[in-house]
Amino acid sequence: MRLIPALHGALTTLLRKILYLWVRTDVIGASEKELGLDPGKPVCYVMQYSSLSARLVLEQEVARAGLPSARAPMAIHEGPKQSFCFLYRRISNPFSPRRTPVLTPQLEQLVALSVEDPTLDIQLVPVSLFWGRSPDKERSLLKLLLSDTWSVAGRFQKFLIILLHGRSTFVRFGEPLSLAEIVQEHRKSRARASRKTARLLRTHFRRVRQAVLGPDLSHRRTLVADLIRTPAVRDAIRETARKEDLPPDKVRAKAYRYANEIASSMSIATIRILEVLLSWLWNRIYNGIKINNIREVQEVAEKNAVVYVPCHRSHIDYMLLSYVLYRNGLMPPHIAAGINLNMPMVGPILRRGGAFFMRRSFKDNPLYATVFNEYLHVMFTRGYSVEYFVEGGRSRTGRTLQPRPGMLSMTVRSFLRDHQKPIVLVPVYIGYEKVMEGRSYLGELRGKKKKQESVVGLAKSARKLRSSFGKVSVNFGTAIPLADVLEQARPGWKIEAVGQDARPHWLPAAVDRLAEEVATGINAAAAVNPVTIVATVLLATERLAMDERQLARMMDGYLDLLRTHPYADTITLPEGDGREFIHYCEGMGLVGRYPQKLGDIIALDGTNATLMTYYRNNIQHLFALPSLIACLLENCTSMARSKVVFLAGAIYPYLKSELFLRYSTDGVDAEIDRWIDTLVEKGILRIEGDRVMGADEGTEARLQLHTLSRFIIQTLERYYIVIATLRKHGPGMLSARDLEEESTMMAERMSILFGLNAPEFFDKALFRNFIGNLQKNEVISQDETDRLSYTRELEDVAEDARLVLNVEKRQAIAQVTGGTS
Repeated sequence: MRLIPALHGALTTLLRKILYLWVRTDVIGASEKELGLDPGKPVCYVMQYSSLSARLVLEQEVARAGLPSARAPMAIHEGPKQSFCFLYRRISNPFSPRRTPVLTPQLEQLVALSVEDPTLDIQLVPVSLFWGRSPDKERSLLKLLLSDTWSVAGRFQKFLIILLHGRSTFVRFGEPLSLAEIVQEHRKSRARASRKTARLLRTHFRRVRQAVLGPDLSHRRTLVADLIRTPAVRDAIRETARKEDLPPDKVRAKAYRYANEIASSMSIATIRILEVLLSWLWNRIYNGIKINNIREVQEVAEKNAVVYVPCHRSHIDYMLLSYVLYRNGLMPPHIAAGINLNMPMVGPILRRGGAFFMRRSFKDNPLYATVFNEYLHVMFTRGYSVEYFVEGGRSRTGRTLQPRPGMLSMTVRSFLRDHQKPIVLVPVYIGYEKVMEGRSYLGELRGKKKKQESVVGLAKSARKLRSSFGKVSVNFGTAIPLADVLEQARPGWKIEAVGQDARPHWLPAAVDRLAEEVATGINAAAAVNPVTIVATVLLATERLAMDERQLARMMDGYLDLLRTHPYADTITLPEGDGREFIHYCEGMGLVGRYPQKLGDIIALDGTNATLMTYYRNNIQHLFALPSLIACLLENCTSMARSKVVFLAGAIYPYLKSELFLRYSTDGVDAEIDRWIDTLVEKGILRIEGDRVMGADEGTEARLQLHTLSRFIIQTLERYYIVIATLRKHGPGMLSARDLEEESTMMAERMSILFGLNAPEFFDKALFRNFIGNLQKNEVISQDETDRLSYTRELEDVAEDARLVLNVEKRQAIAQVTGGTS
């Protein structure tokens, strides 16, 4: 006997309320704006398998989100009774244990209506539902019964799953599919139209399931055993046994130990526990986590193996990124972690959370290198998401460090061997308002020895949990398809046969290109926050202090520059105004206030002055070009516009290499022109005829120009130290290493003499990079004895420096280097 509609509706409402006494959901994509629904077209929600519980969850979440009802009849003639349907119903074949999926009559009815009426366009919204999220491991029958995995659960199994995992239910709404477009080419064959509709929906559900659950996983013991049996590892075992004159069994046992040391043991139970603990932790130490551009990641994860490549500012990075991904419906990645983190108690937890451990260097251990390479290859070919830090270690200065090619090279080599599963790299910028290790970084930059990670040290760090570290931003950059990078580096690379040990001659150049794109992508997703903008402006003042009202206006002006001329679509800017930013930083103890009758003064004191350079360096690259232009116009009454473009363009390649700027060297002239126009529009510069000049002396616009020029000035001073040191000794007298050492010492001396508070000013790695770029650009060269010679171009650079650095700065550098101004 069929229930009347009113009674049927009351019953489902009652069941839904009973279900939600227990069920708790996380929902992605449930908004008309995010889905892009057309209000003038009918909507039908589609779920994969027929299930009363799934239907009840769908109705509840649609109602909560204010979306078109799933219970109401579709607004079409002879349409279904409700605005939802299932893709498949299941029928049991008594002669076979398999259950064959069959399209539901409701979906076939919708296809038939669309085939018959070309003007009808139904929006199919696929909805995926997960009762808990667990990778499918070959474990006990009980574990398989009680996890929502790739298999389809029976009614009793589904009851147990809801009972145990209903409080961590995940619902994801997909972008709508146009049924009219799907059936357009099959209007003469209803069967073909149905098959195509089913295929597109099936593909969508499979991709979402892989992104959320991760690929099917083998048991860790099986994975380790399989690694040892791969041809590459077997060859390495034989070669090691031969070279070291050891029994093959003994070498095989060593390879097995290496694999056990490396391999992760991801456990969904651990991940869920960590989610609860980390939710408490973030609420304890942060005022919020801002997440940007996650939608792009959710889309690429459905079709590709994803490599997350975040900047590395803190040990928190590991946990934070995994937490953000899990909370947004993506499987946490397998994370490459240094072996130093494999500590007692901590190591096993990290391993179960997805960490796999690697030694800092394995150049002299080919057996270990082979096992590690094969492990990484398995990760990629099976479609796991992976995370590693291209910088190698944490940045102590707040800048993105020069990438280390090791992990990128292994990724490329794995992809060359097997590129059936596409790989995309996703740059991730993690921006802290107050980094937890800030004080220890200052000590290390002043020469204090880095402390090794230990359980005792971790326990001491727990005391910091009483502090507040402001907000943190997790910005996802534009995805980088690895195949596209390889095609640019080596057209036709797919048809070249590549073995497991192959290192084609073009590989290093391709890896370098990829490394630059990744680092540039990270910086292009930077997050400006109140701390970084306050640090940037205050550190550019003469005495690290400014009138409060003037400081607020300055910050508002510089943020207005970034809004008018955005560095990239993926950067984010803070809400609020300069006055609010000052109060915020004051509350965090980062700036001091000196009350005055004429207006309070805001200043940086003591260690805060040095600490704030870290936060300024987070966003220094965003102001690099306008600051460089300001440097040129700060010291000249006026300059021909073409000369400004030429000089800024000549310096740009060195800034691009150091700060990973996104504009190509060939196309930067147009960008410099646009920045000149922007600065003129804001009144910071003026144009008379073909000449550019700064704002009038004594005006606030002139102060803005002066302050802007100091955003980048210390970088240019560091370049000039190298040039002055080389010219002092003359050609053929110094090697690149000698020049690096002496320039570093000179910079450190200048830092002390003139009270410069930026630790990166005498960073040896930055000098090494600049000297390398001078060689690459053929401004300097090495002779057969490794001594450096230079061309007339270096003299021209020194001559042009007078247009960038004022006379006081040039005299100061000459005083330190012992040269002439």
